[in-house]
Amino acid sequence: MAQFAVKMTMPEAINISNYQSPQVLINIFVLTISLVAFCMLFRRISRLSPPKAPRTYQTPAPVPRMRLAQMSSHISNGHNNGSQSNGHSDATATLADIPKSNNFTSKLPPDPQFPTPIDSHKAPRQKLGPRMVRGALYTFVRPEPTEEPELLAVSKAALRDIGLAESEASSEEFKQVVAGNKFYWDEEKGGVYPWAQCYGGFQFGSWAGQLGDGRAISLFETTNPKTQIRYELQLKGAGKTPYSRFADGKAVLRSSIREFIVSEYLNAIGIPTTRALSLTLCPKSEVIRERLEPGAIVCRFAQTWLRLGTFDLLRSRGDRDLIRKVATYIAEDVFGGWDKLPAALPAETTDAHLDPARGVPKDEIQGKEGAEENRFTRVYREIVRRNAKLVGMMQAYGFMNGVLNTDNTSIYGLSLDYGPFAFMDNFDPAYTPNHDDHMLRYSYRAQPSIFWWNLVRLGEALGELIGAGDKVDDEEFVEKGVHEDFAPVLIKRAETIIEQISDEYKAVFLSEYRRLMTLRLGLKTQKESDFEKLFSELLDTMEALELDFNHFFRRLSSVKVDDVSTKEKRESTAERFFHREGVTGLNESNDSGREKVGKWLESWRERVVEDWDISDETTASAADEQREKLMKSVNPNFVPRGWLLDDIIDRVQNKKERDILKGVMEMTLAPFEDEWSWNEEIEKKYCGDVPRFQRAIQCSCSS
Repeated sequence: MAQFAVKMTMPEAINISNYQSPQVLINIFVLTISLVAFCMLFRRISRLSPPKAPRTYQTPAPVPRMRLAQMSSHISNGHNNGSQSNGHSDATATLADIPKSNNFTSKLPPDPQFPTPIDSHKAPRQKLGPRMVRGALYTFVRPEPTEEPELLAVSKAALRDIGLAESEASSEEFKQVVAGNKFYWDEEKGGVYPWAQCYGGFQFGSWAGQLGDGRAISLFETTNPKTQIRYELQLKGAGKTPYSRFADGKAVLRSSIREFIVSEYLNAIGIPTTRALSLTLCPKSEVIRERLEPGAIVCRFAQTWLRLGTFDLLRSRGDRDLIRKVATYIAEDVFGGWDKLPAALPAETTDAHLDPARGVPKDEIQGKEGAEENRFTRVYREIVRRNAKLVGMMQAYGFMNGVLNTDNTSIYGLSLDYGPFAFMDNFDPAYTPNHDDHMLRYSYRAQPSIFWWNLVRLGEALGELIGAGDKVDDEEFVEKGVHEDFAPVLIKRAETIIEQISDEYKAVFLSEYRRLMTLRLGLKTQKESDFEKLFSELLDTMEALELDFNHFFRRLSSVKVDDVSTKEKRESTAERFFHREGVTGLNESNDSGREKVGKWLESWRERVVEDWDISDETTASAADEQREKLMKSVNPNFVPRGWLLDDIIDRVQNKKERDILKGVMEMTLAPFEDEWSWNEEIEKKYCGDVPRFQRAIQCSCSS
């Protein structure tokens, strides 16, 4: 198996804009510095050294390393990245009724120690614990039973998207299934037996070996008959699996509340994400973390739970046959067929951010000489573009995953696995929500770099298939591997193609970021100068004055053109964006804050007047009304920040205030509303100023 080792290097020039400010993420200087620092930090990670290849494969001599330009900065209206619809409110199905499938386990190889559901089912539960698993994508494993489960919350939006009736959430069967006490298989009739996935990953930039679903167990797949979207339902916190390593297979209530809320919130604001159907307390389960905590289970779902780390593990083991099988499964079963994948872009295109043509026949070779693209290149392109769009959205909304390891990066372009995540409070590009992230690897400004770093690891795993070009189906290549004479050609082609796709990553990322920032500022059109005069200047001002990132956009929604028509009015309006205690930035004051925000509001007003074609008071009034409606539809009023999640956890876990989850879910599923009419006091508290000493909270990965 040809060994690919991609060294991340800075390109000679990254021309994103003419922006020269020294402080913000989208600033080219900071981008350059952060990328150089990033490359230095990981210069020792040159390649994986896999164990000796299986006898059936021939591993050629080592080949030269590829050098790829690392692209990251800021954000395409390209292919749908997997955001779910709100489903249909007329669903009447029960869990027993909905169609169930097991495409994943029927088409990919199982754990050889338990090759069938019966083999696993007859084994004592303790025999299904941690060990190394090779030559497999999953292990059949049943959830551990939960005593006296308490169903705390259910997402109505999730019920609709799956195709379940809202009344199903109150049934006993639903309660038992989402607690892991029932699944749809028996020895006589068969059905779908639960399973846990096998994968690996790079964690904090270092190879971590076999990881896998250590506490997540998938129940079945189901396809909504109206939307035709297939989801895989999974229980997180349902017990040990062969991939639990030294852990207990459990999840604590604290982290489960966080994941339940943020999964549904991100979907509500349009960011592609895995979803959460229900939250169950396990009252008889006490879990040891930093302290003794109550256990819980989240029933979650996604179009697929495959990650980049799936390929990392196979590559580390030299399992080229399984790499090919998994890539084929992704193309045919996850993305819907080879013809659904994006074609090669035209040479010298300036529209790399636009969705490429599709409908390319499976065996067609595209591209110029030396960069011939086969079908596996199209798989890689699809995964890259989906993740580029995702991170563009994350940056525009100030969301940080906190632990973007390759095993937490989805092949479907979904935000995945929620540990120490956070939304930005005061704008600080160096903020990381992970208190173990001392090198700021997963900070806000580093996220675009990290996504691309992870995608380069995927490029290394797929590099042999990508570089094979039109020989990818030759019998000798498939059966015996890369001949030493062909290796330099293969490596060069793979390097060229991945470099080209890195440009697409940058273009899609920038385009999506610009699109959302334009909408968040109430503009209908984009101008090149907006990047510097509006986006960059605003973020510089926010950082200097320590202004709240998401509050600024929401409050800007209500600013009328006349409110900023003179210098005096602009400086008065500027105070709307200050904290209750005023400006808190270092060496800044309320006076300097009024001046800086007022100056930015002048530039913003000029663009609004131009963009909305405002010529007099009448057109200004009509435009203000339309623009406010537009801005409030993209700038959420409710944001599940760290401090309020801690407050919710305290109320539910310690004060037994279970009903608060119902109200919070109303806000979560409709975050753009001005009010929700369930508890005025709590609504104002959760949508108001973040308490000064509870801003920029950091969490551990322990959950």
